[in-house]
Formats: sequence, structure tokens, C-alpha cells
Amino acid sequence: MATIALDSLVKRYGQTTVVHGIDLAIREGEFVVLVGPSGCGKSTTLRMIAGLEEISGGQIRIDGRIVNDLQPKDRNIAMVFQNYAIYPHVTVADNIAFGLYRSKLSKSEKRQRVEQAAETLGLSHLLERRPSALSGGQRQRVAIGRAMVRDPAAFLFDEPLSNLDAQLRTQMRIEIKRLHHRLGTTSVFVTHDQVEAMTMADRIVVMRDGRILQIGTPLDLYEKPVDVFTARFIGSPTMNLLPANLRDGRADLSTGGSVRVPPSSTKTSEILVGVRPQDLVPTPADSSGLTVSGPVAVVETLGSETLVHIESEGQTLIGSAPGRLIPQIGEHLTLHAPAERLYYFDKVTEKALAAS
Repeated sequence: MATIALDSLVKRYGQTTVVHGIDLAIREGEFVVLVGPSGCGKSTTLRMIAGLEEISGGQIRIDGRIVNDLQPKDRNIAMVFQNYAIYPHVTVADNIAFGLYRSKLSKSEKRQRVEQAAETLGLSHLLERRPSALSGGQRQRVAIGRAMVRDPAAFLFDEPLSNLDAQLRTQMRIEIKRLHHRLGTTSVFVTHDQVEAMTMADRIVVMRDGRILQIGTPLDLYEKPVDVFTARFIGSPTMNLLPANLRDGRADLSTGGSVRVPPSSTKTSEILVGVRPQDLVPTPADSSGLTVSGPVAVVETLGSETLVHIESEGQTLIGSAPGRLIPQIGEHLTLHAPAERLYYFDKVTEKALAAS
């Protein structure tokens, strides 16, 4: 296991800066997920940690040692790629053993490590097969096994589940989390899928345009987003945002009505009031919360819940109802969220409003 520290890390391609001096400290044994939209710099950051991309500024330290100029093979880390990167012409056993190609271990020691990794990953019965005879999930486990046998100080995962179908993604998500619990190896996982981030991470790092917006536990980011981007990126379906004007301690909403706003340090009169669909439900209203009404435009039946899209004063809002409650299209519906489940953001800066 190892600590990983990024100090003012920068990456430029010519005159274009894609990672803007980020700082991040990853603790020993921690599972950290870098998440953000395509082009936000998360994979580039991972590749700099691995030594596959030269850094343009700052430092990378692994277990306190500066590794800026070390080759990937000298950093004692293992990387699992999106496209598996396994060899089709050799067996599963040989693919896993390739991780020990440069090792000075004896043949029997190498075979023992391969068998241990295969057993851990449920691949023991597949060791003599070729990759063409495996499913996508099994191929990804082979790639993980090849990384495991090296006994690295840290695992780096670059969107390893993106080529799998939905069911396999869920299965592999659980398997990787179980593997981390069993091995305790420091892990950095890159994804653009916030569900993967929420379900796998000890801590999540939200990135946008080569910068870190927020770092925290999944619940921290869900409950206390620091800005509009994080609030909408974390959580599914995405958070509803309603424009509002501040007046005498209340926010007059674009959808009609108003809500009381906690005292804050903002000097603007224009804010955004946020509410998550799971908190906007067909329950009796009270004077302290948010109430919206309108005709039902779309119904998404998920079994455990029903997502309801209503049109209110020209804005589409998403609420949630019990799975057995299925409103009709065009039906007029009133949804309510309690005051303590509302979020407030400055409309101009898009930063969360801090209570004073």
C-alpha cells in the first residue's frame, strides 16, 4: 500500500493547459475515484501518476518519494485499462503471468501467484482458455489479475467498466469493491459515471476543465455540493434548479410562490433554489418548504419508484413517487419538498450560498 500526493500538478499540450495545478492527497489503502465529464483531465491525471504522460509542472509523490522522472516500471504501480489490453493469442494463465515478465521470481513462485490471483478473481477454471472464449467481464478480471500478481503499491483504473453492458458493469463494480476490501491496496479509479463513483469510492474527486471542484465522501458531495456543477453531476436524476429573486429573507420562485432562505453571505438578489427529485414528492405541503404544481409531461416507471416530470410555469421539474403510484399524462399534480432538503446557489457565480 502507498500514499499518493499531487502537488500543484500541471499538464500542457503546447499552449493548451489541460490540468491546472491540482493538489490531491490520497491516503494509504484508500479507494479514490476521479469523476467528471469527458475532457475534464481525469484520465490525463491518472496517466501522469502512472508515468505514461510527462508532467508540465508540480510534483507527484508515491510514499513520499518524488517520481516525476521515474519510468512507469519503477513506480511500483499497476494500471488496468478500459480496453483490457490482454493478448488474444495466449491463455488466461499466460496473460496473468505477463505481469511478472520482468520479475526474478522462480517459475513455481510465478505459477503460485497466478493461481492465487485466479482464485481470488474466480478465474481458476478458465486458466487454459484463450480470451476469445471469455465474456467481457471475464476479460476485465484477467486484466485485473495481471495487475494483481505484481503485488503493486497502488492500482490505477482508467474507466475499466465502460466497455461492459449494464448488468456486467454492476457485477464488476461489486467485484472490484470486494477485491479492494480484501487486498486493501491504494486505488485510484477514473470514470465519467457518477453512479460508479458514488457506489465505489471512499472519497470522490470532482473535476471540470482540468480543475478540482470538490473532494469528499459520496454522501458529502450529495448532501453538501459546493457549486451548481457538482450538485447536478452527483445524483441521478439530476437536481432541479429554479431561478429565484431574494426579497426580505424569502426567495420568489420562477414557478410561483416563495420559500424562506437561511441567512447567507451573498450580496446578490438572484439565486438558484435546488431540490433533488427524490425529495420532491406528492405529499401535503407546508408553509416552510417548496411546492410546485403542473400537468404531468413524462412518467418513468422504475418499479421501486416512479419519476414524474411536470411542467410548471414553462419549466420541467422532476419529482419522485412510490413505484405503484403512476400518474397519467396530463394529470395535474402537486409536489412538495421540505425546507431542510433545499439547496441555494448564487446565480452568477454558481457557488453554494454559505449560511452566516
